[in-house]
Amino acid sequence: MNSLHIGDLTTSSVIQRYPDNPILDASRVPYPTALVFNAGVTKFNGTYVMVFRNDYGSTEQMTLEPHHTTDLGVAFSRDGIHWEVRPKPCFKLCDQEIIRAYDPRLTVLDGRCYMCFAVDTKHGIRGGVAVTDDFENFEILSLSTPDLRNMVLFPEKIGGNYVRLERPFTVYSRGGMDRFDMWISESPDLKYWGNSDLLLAVEDVAFANDKIGPAAPPIKTKYGWLTTFHAVDIDPARGKNGWESSWKKRYTAGLMLLDLNNPKKIIGRAKEPLMAPEVSYEIEGGFRNNVIFPGGMILESDGEVKIYYGSADTVECLATAHIDDLIKLCLND
Repeated sequence: MNSLHIGDLTTSSVIQRYPDNPILDASRVPYPTALVFNAGVTKFNGTYVMVFRNDYGSTEQMTLEPHHTTDLGVAFSRDGIHWEVRPKPCFKLCDQEIIRAYDPRLTVLDGRCYMCFAVDTKHGIRGGVAVTDDFENFEILSLSTPDLRNMVLFPEKIGGNYVRLERPFTVYSRGGMDRFDMWISESPDLKYWGNSDLLLAVEDVAFANDKIGPAAPPIKTKYGWLTTFHAVDIDPARGKNGWESSWKKRYTAGLMLLDLNNPKKIIGRAKEPLMAPEVSYEIEGGFRNNVIFPGGMILESDGEVKIYYGSADTVECLATAHIDDLIKLCLND
């Protein structure tokens, strides 16, 4: 089991942050919102699409409105850098049982765009899968039982089944509130899920001592499924690191390679973080500082990989790397 104190962490040298980050913040959204982050990003019908989380409140007073106000917005781009946000949010859930939907992840499958998302309810956190063709109308295909979160879909069937990564909340069996690991499940129809297995545990990751889980949906390479994950370490010595009175966690991004035919098999993994919070918009002035959370990853034809990530639970940012360098991180470490 990892020690309590992880120490300093740095971003891999293969990563280049976009120099004009953030690429989307509340000031560029055409309706009142305070926090714009943790977006799902994909290419759909030749256009970059971003579905992002909106949390409402006051940045001046550093306060948020109640959770039931959270919704999802959508933006489009020709180059994956400059974004045009639609004039109103595209998705919201709230009723007598459901409090909010948030943290979308996008995957294109068979010409349609599927969205995984988290759902806060009065009886626990559930994971949802929906499908859309126009980002105005969404059909919800399934909602998990509590407690499940951070679900992402693979972009094609494997062995005849749909596959997803997920993070269940195994509180009691893991001996603490935040000992959460990364799991993998299958489905014949995107509605009924099973054949679940542990994929990666907290104690396997040297830069985590709290929890790990899926990040951006995997992308296919000839070497395997290139897969990001989030890794969290906690340090009681950390004090006020954001709007809250105390924020003691740090979120970093990890990278691994899964077998193409059997994604339950890890064939390579970078031993150090792919990304760690370092620059001003990741470590200062945010709702929760020291947070990096990839939600989208796109492989371009020239080998560039665009990695979209939420920063400080406040803004959406972009980093890039070459696919060959990312593969080497997984296979050489």
